[in-house]
Amino acid sequence: MKEVRATAKERMKGFCRVCPICDGRACVGEVPGMGGLGTGFTFKDNVRALDEVTFNMRLLHNAAQPDTRLKLLGYDLSLPVLAAPIGGVSFNMGDKITEEEYISAIVDGCAARGVIGCTGDGVPDFIHEAGLQAVKNQNGRGIPFIKPWEDEELDQKLTKCMDAGAKVVGIDIDAAGLITLRKMGRPVGPRPAEDWKAVMEHFPVDFIFKGIMTPDEARQAIDMGAAAIVVSNHGGRVLDYAPGTARVLPRIAEAVRNQIPVIVDGGIRTGGDVLKMLALGADAVMIGRPFSVAAVGGLEQGVTAYLDLLLEQLTQTMVLTGCPDLASANGSILHNAPK
Repeated sequence: MKEVRATAKERMKGFCRVCPICDGRACVGEVPGMGGLGTGFTFKDNVRALDEVTFNMRLLHNAAQPDTRLKLLGYDLSLPVLAAPIGGVSFNMGDKITEEEYISAIVDGCAARGVIGCTGDGVPDFIHEAGLQAVKNQNGRGIPFIKPWEDEELDQKLTKCMDAGAKVVGIDIDAAGLITLRKMGRPVGPRPAEDWKAVMEHFPVDFIFKGIMTPDEARQAIDMGAAAIVVSNHGGRVLDYAPGTARVLPRIAEAVRNQIPVIVDGGIRTGGDVLKMLALGADAVMIGRPFSVAAVGGLEQGVTAYLDLLLEQLTQTMVLTGCPDLASANGSILHNAPK
């Protein structure tokens, strides 16, 4: 990964500094780009909240070879990780690789290591089109995400997702108010739960809703028929002064109570971070910026190298906390949780 990161730093110059610790301090307000909105509080609190979580180390056990596998939304995963939907290479990451090269690296690299790559949406349309082609090339092994567009455009894009063979589709409800779309004259906004319920009735795929940050909206997502939710504040890129996702995750997981899978993103960098989020109540995690660095710096090989590192770190942390499998990751392995 050292070589991958060095290459990414050169290719992303002016858009991302590829800091040794990706915590949002160096890129405050850099949207477009890879930074956090406004003061960067939300981006920074995603990382800070996870940093407050510490482990109980346990070694009097026989969990020497942990099982990191998971079945999620009909997919068999080698570890509980999905690559978050990120697009807009030219205006967020520089233009040293194309949108097609980027998203193919994400989807193909994830497939090669037995996890799922998610694809993004936005303006121009080739962001969405490139992602759908990558999913199609993998025979539907990938999850395209769509912004909360107005009815006609939303229907058109959902139809294209199905044509690409997608079995699961994500809705980026946390993209409402995204500054990059406003600057391009294509603003998107919130929609009530009954609208989404009506949309889902017309498309025979499973829907994930990304951008759930409160227990009441988690319950609404269940009531309207969501197949899963993603606890997310869009990487701190839409609302300044929102709490880090690790702070709100336990209450949301309690509200859901195993009725649907809970995925979480925000500040996750290492395999240890993955296990922290599972212990706080998540079933799986999404990771964004580190996958972008890996893809820009090394294309598919960069993505697989990052996933290999995550698996190594996750396995080691499970051994040192006494977790024989992912179901064992609960509050008992934590010494301290975020407040």
